[in-house]
Amino acid sequence: MSKLLIQGPSRLKGEIRVHGAKNSTLPLMAASLLCDSTCVLHNCPILSDVKTSEKILQHLGCRTGRSGSDVLIDPRGVEQSDIPEHLMREMRSSIVFLGAILSRMGRAELSFPGGCELGPRPIDLHLSALRKMGVTIQEDHGCLKCSAPEGLKGVQIAFSFPSVGATENVLLAACCAGGTTTITNAAREPEICDLADFLNCCGAKISGAGDSTIVIEGVKSLHGCEHEVIPDRIAAATYLAATAATGGSIILNHVVPEHLAPVLPLFEESGCRFAIHEKEIYMSAPSRLGRIKNVRTMPYPGFPTDAQAPMMAMAAVANGTSIFVENIFESRYKHVGELLRLGANIKVEGRVAVVEGVGRLSGAPVEAADLRGGAALVVAGLAAQGETLVSGVRHIDRGYECLEENLCLLGAQVKRLPD
Repeated sequence: MSKLLIQGPSRLKGEIRVHGAKNSTLPLMAASLLCDSTCVLHNCPILSDVKTSEKILQHLGCRTGRSGSDVLIDPRGVEQSDIPEHLMREMRSSIVFLGAILSRMGRAELSFPGGCELGPRPIDLHLSALRKMGVTIQEDHGCLKCSAPEGLKGVQIAFSFPSVGATENVLLAACCAGGTTTITNAAREPEICDLADFLNCCGAKISGAGDSTIVIEGVKSLHGCEHEVIPDRIAAATYLAATAATGGSIILNHVVPEHLAPVLPLFEESGCRFAIHEKEIYMSAPSRLGRIKNVRTMPYPGFPTDAQAPMMAMAAVANGTSIFVENIFESRYKHVGELLRLGANIKVEGRVAVVEGVGRLSGAPVEAADLRGGAALVVAGLAAQGETLVSGVRHIDRGYECLEENLCLLGAQVKRLPD
């Protein structure tokens, strides 16, 4: 497996373009299944998760093609309703195909999803909502056999938690269902808005996306369209964290600043300064960061759980004590043990991590256990003295396009070592 060799410390400085959002691209690709003609998605990142989604679409009968950052999907040949287990295991987000396949085929068969091991991420909310919509679901040895013998129907759905994946699945299932579906306590993430915008462009009737109540009026059919994927706010936050950890300065192009509103105040609290324009963010960091008093991960518009690990790596070299509280996933501190190998001072008790900033980190071999934890190790390696060798890069490749190339553009010394 590939590894990243980082020679630190490097003071990052320069300008890069932020790629399209992974967490938006995957549900958009699933949504193409609902259309009766070709879809073109612009600004699609080249990621392993996106490639897995292409394989799923091809297995189902779609024709797909890529030209640069454009992905073309022709769903007219869809005739399969199952997803092979080996593809489901490659990424957690594969569950978002369930609502789309059910809507298109009236049946679906797939196994429970794999991906990063972040502790229990039950799909109970997905399944209970689909059952309300008329889906019969049999769970047998890790396999889900689903059918809607009388078609999908619009219903009232109230989530106990604003799950992004469950909201996406209901949106996809409800677009062509009979009647009106209302989701209360829906997820409000920008990626939900992007999915709704795409579906509406295809002929759906969705209102309220971005608020806690979404209304979907079922239509008979959807047509293809062209759509540009929103910029990746988590990738943007990661590059900001890397720049801050190294006392550098950066210009991020092709961003939506309001999508980063939950994280920018914490960078400012640590001493970073910003100049924000329409689609551009400039940030300069002090030579030594100040502490971040309290970081609590929450559903949007709260602080995103995906940005927790990279920001913790940044806090590891700050002056003072920072407190992190992880409220979304139970096992999202797997990067802590590897940060300790680099000389960080972090204590974890349940969902709380106390980070005592140190004067410097020292390079060492470390291993990524998941996507965002891997990004955190890269951030720490850029700030550390000496060589840091990051293995488990396959996790990082799931969510960051050309990470080492972009970092080198900013002045870092990062090499990808072949298998």
